This record gives sequence, structure tokens and C-alpha cells, in this order.
Amino acid sequence: MNRDALDRTTRIVIAEDHTLMAEGLRKLLESEFESVTVVGNGRELLDTTAVSPPHVALVDIGMPLLDGIEATRRLREISPATKVVILTAHNEPQYVVEAFRAGAIGFVLKCCKFSELLIAIRCVLAGHTYVTPLLATAVETTMEPTPVPTLTSRQREVLQLVAEGYTAKEIAQALDLSVKTAVFHKSAIMEKLGLHTTAELTRYALEHGICATTYHPLANTANTGPS
Repeated sequence: MNRDALDRTTRIVIAEDHTLMAEGLRKLLESEFESVTVVGNGRELLDTTAVSPPHVALVDIGMPLLDGIEATRRLREISPATKVVILTAHNEPQYVVEAFRAGAIGFVLKCCKFSELLIAIRCVLAGHTYVTPLLATAVETTMEPTPVPTLTSRQREVLQLVAEGYTAKEIAQALDLSVKTAVFHKSAIMEKLGLHTTAELTRYALEHGICATTYHPLANTANTGPS
């Protein structure tokens, strides 16, 4: 099958919560590929993948409800054949390392040209890895094990929702947990990371790409007290 024929049978999903960028990217990709779908967060990405696994998923890191790294890890469990390319503004080498450990095989910066994104997509479709040249050299020196504590999947979920302003009750509802369990997870995260306040947890989540913002439309904005 030649490249044009392959492109015309390729299904791509874009996981990006910034609507203007997502729609603009979809328009560009539709000129090259048969099917391009947009979802707005990590949970929608998993739901879409479960129904119709894409050949390639372009995944932002800082998305609401479920960040791109954790979404990648779960997507690979649902659909091992899907090739994940992280498309992000985060240009620190440690994000590349974490993304690849989660199962991504491509990493492209949002500042790249569209032609580079096409190269990355076709590269991963061919079974190869791709890291934007702006980061490739730096990543090679960052691939050694890191002493930073590793959070479980559930802890990453709870941490993201805490950072997005959800209360313990709202976290429990969102993750189908008891409030007591939600509070337990938050305490366990604080102990593991050596942090002591919600503000410190929020700062950690922002600095590590677990969330991109401290506000989400589904959060209870009327409740500004401690959770």
C-alpha cells in the first residue's frame, strides 16, 4: 500500500482542550488523512478509543480531568496498536522521558511546523519513534532513572482534580469513591511527595504537567474553602 493510500485509511484523534488549536489542527490534518476526530480531555480520549481505536492519537499533556501522560498509559492498555504522539508546549526533556515511559512513541512541540508533525505521524505509523530535533539531544542525557517519587494512576487522578479545584466530595463523585477514600488518597500523595498544603500540591501538579490550570468548568466555583 503506498503512502497516499495509507493516509486515506488512517484514523487520527486529537486530544486537546484548546478549541481553536484543536479545530485548526483538524482542518490541516483532514487534508492529509481520512478520519480526524477531536476530544477535549483525557477521559473523552479513552471513551473514544474504546469505541473506535485510532491509528494515531495526538495528545496534549495539560488536559482537564485526566492529564495526557496518564491518558496515554491507559490508552495503551485499551488499544496497544494505537500510536501516541504527544503534542505539547512543554519543552523540558523530563516530559519526553515520562511520556515514553507511559507508552508514547512520538513527542512534538506545538511550536513546530505542520510539516514536522506530518513527519512525526508517518514515522510512528511506520513503527518508529520520533522526538522533535529541538529536544532529541537533551533527552539522551535525561534517560537515566529519576529519584522523583512515582505516583500511582489513582494518585495522579486525585492530584489533578485537587489542583483543578475539586473538593473531596466532588473528587469522590468523579472517581466513584467514598469521600473518606478520596481524602486518604490526598493525604497519601502529600506524604509521598513531602508536601503539606493544597497550594503545594497544585504547584507540583502544574510544574509536572499533571494539570494545566487550577480551574475547570465542572468544579464547584461557589466553594472556595479547604477540601
